[in-house]
Amino acid sequence: MARVKNGAVTKARHKKVLKQAKGYFGSKHRLYKSAKEQLMHSGQYAFRDRKQKKREFRKLWITRINAACRQNDISYSRFIEGLTKAGVEVNRKMLSEIAINDPKMFSEFVKIARDGKEGKITPAEEVVGHEVTVTTSNGVKEEKKADAAKATKKEVKEEATTDYASMTVAELKEAAKKANIEGYSTMKKAELVVALTK
Repeated sequence: MARVKNGAVTKARHKKVLKQAKGYFGSKHRLYKSAKEQLMHSGQYAFRDRKQKKREFRKLWITRINAACRQNDISYSRFIEGLTKAGVEVNRKMLSEIAINDPKMFSEFVKIARDGKEGKITPAEEVVGHEVTVTTSNGVKEEKKADAAKATKKEVKEEATTDYASMTVAELKEAAKKANIEGYSTMKKAELVVALTK
């Protein structure tokens, strides 16, 4: 039986590992065993730090937003709370870029946040107003957009009323309680659906 030699395969494997370890300190880029150990550790560090990189950037964005907020006499937490209540969906990366490149625009966001915190702006009003003002060019289109928004609200209400069949008994009883239906606690599912659809 012929003798099997694997010197070429081993040499290729060692070369591959040493090529990946190029630039490592000391024997870690010269000796195969040290290089292989270091590559295994490097892979673990890379995996861990791909996750940590996202956290570090988020911390950086928050720090930048906080600094810009302090210049506009508001804290970061109040600013984010106000934007959330106003229904503004801008991520922290974009807010930090705006804070750096366009301070005037950021101050507008601060005004929106203050109004949202005081309850002057609500998410539903903001969305409808945005559709009307941004996408239209004349009065006729504005009316159509407003009607379309009203129509979609009606459709949502209709969907909510016709979807009782797929709800659980507990959900139906909760809906009946909100609708002030008497004797809902003793009703069966079919009776609850009939009572709610009236």
